[in-house]
Amino acid sequence: MILEDVLVYISFALFFSLFGYFFKSFLLNQSRNFIEVKIKEKKIEADKKIYKILRDADQKAEEIIEESKKTLRRKELDLREEKERLSDKDKYLDDRQSYFNKKEKILDELKKKIDIKELDFENQSLQLHKDLQKVSGMSEEEALGLLFHRIENRHKEDLFISLKKLETVKNEKIYKEAQELMAVAMQKCSRQIDNSLVTSTVDISSDDVKGKIIGKEGRNIRSFERQTGVQLIVDDTPNLITISSFDPIRRKIAKISLQSLISGDIIHPARIEEEVEVAKDEVEKSIKEKGLEAVTEVGLYDIPEGLLDLVGRLYFRTSYGQNVLEHSLEVTQIAATLAEELGANVEVVRYAALFHDIGKAIDSNVSGSHVEIGRKILKNFGVSEDVIKAMQTHHREYPNETLESYIIDTADAISASRPGARNDNAGMYIQKLEGLERITKDFDEVLEAYALSAGREIRVFVKPEMVDDYRASKLAREIALRIEEELKYPGEIKIALIRETKIIEFAR
Repeated sequence: MILEDVLVYISFALFFSLFGYFFKSFLLNQSRNFIEVKIKEKKIEADKKIYKILRDADQKAEEIIEESKKTLRRKELDLREEKERLSDKDKYLDDRQSYFNKKEKILDELKKKIDIKELDFENQSLQLHKDLQKVSGMSEEEALGLLFHRIENRHKEDLFISLKKLETVKNEKIYKEAQELMAVAMQKCSRQIDNSLVTSTVDISSDDVKGKIIGKEGRNIRSFERQTGVQLIVDDTPNLITISSFDPIRRKIAKISLQSLISGDIIHPARIEEEVEVAKDEVEKSIKEKGLEAVTEVGLYDIPEGLLDLVGRLYFRTSYGQNVLEHSLEVTQIAATLAEELGANVEVVRYAALFHDIGKAIDSNVSGSHVEIGRKILKNFGVSEDVIKAMQTHHREYPNETLESYIIDTADAISASRPGARNDNAGMYIQKLEGLERITKDFDEVLEAYALSAGREIRVFVKPEMVDDYRASKLAREIALRIEEELKYPGEIKIALIRETKIIEFAR
């Protein structure tokens, strides 16, 4: 019984296995047929698309070919018309050439006839001169000399009067034109005169502020004067502090920093140093702005930035009481007017006039005249030789070589000599102060030097690593002897030599 059940199970198993095999084969065949049908459908669809693409491409190609044929026919037609036009032009030119050739032959024949006539005329004229010389018994030169001599003797007085009259009229005309030219140029003189030469003032709200500025045992005022190189005059004048220095840049820095310090609550040396640095940056910015305003005012462009800075520094420099930048702008206006009237190179004149005193921007720090310093500056910045030749003659250090140089000399003289423009006493005073600082700075050990108290004191800061106590005493004496040799001055000058060691460290 068990065997029969096993056989039945085996039979069922074989049956289902065979059934599964054939059923799977059937499904595979059905799937393969389905896939083949889909592939055929996709192929038919692709063939349709390819056929459509090829048909569209053929149609597009036919259109392009047709358009190209039309363009080609149009080009051929244009080319044929152009060829016909050129052919007509060639024919016209040939006809004109033939016409001119005939005219040239006629002119050649006329020229030959004229040459023959001229030769005959010269021969006849020569023969006539010979006949006249033979008849008169004198040469042509002798005859002309005799004629002029008789005319001169007969009309000598009339000729003299006429010549004198012409000379007088000419001189009057020249003088009148010169007056008119100078009047037109001097109408440009409308600059302000700088009356602030050596002092500036700062208003304060109350006299209590003066104590804060002086500080404990005077440490604040000493630090301020050390940082700025000016002298603070804190006297009995109510609500006012005076800043004294011949250097306008130092005065400006001192004024800005002092106003900022006063507006705060606490004043101490560290804050003074910070405010002075901020003021220096502000003044440097102002210098750049002044330089840019100046060149824009006179119509000059593409000026190098370094040269703009030097022009701006002229605003903080005076010469005999006259602001050097205002003087330079005035000279530029006058010189440009003269150049236009006289037909000179106006562009060269503008450059030369504006830069004629450029050496004064740094002459207190460099040896040599401001003209020589200015020439070197302009050469370093690649300024043209024509401009340098025009600016270098205004103090007669170099000879005048061009019309432009004469114009610069004239404009400079007009600006400097007009009433109220300059103050000789102030100029001499400032030269004395500059001389004091220049002599002191010539020593290698000197770090900074400031002339104070209207030139009665020179405050000298030395390099501590180079100067000990013994050398400091000796150096002060050497400076005093040098000043005695090179400067003339009334009274005495105090040399205050300061040797300061400053060490900074941070606690973290």
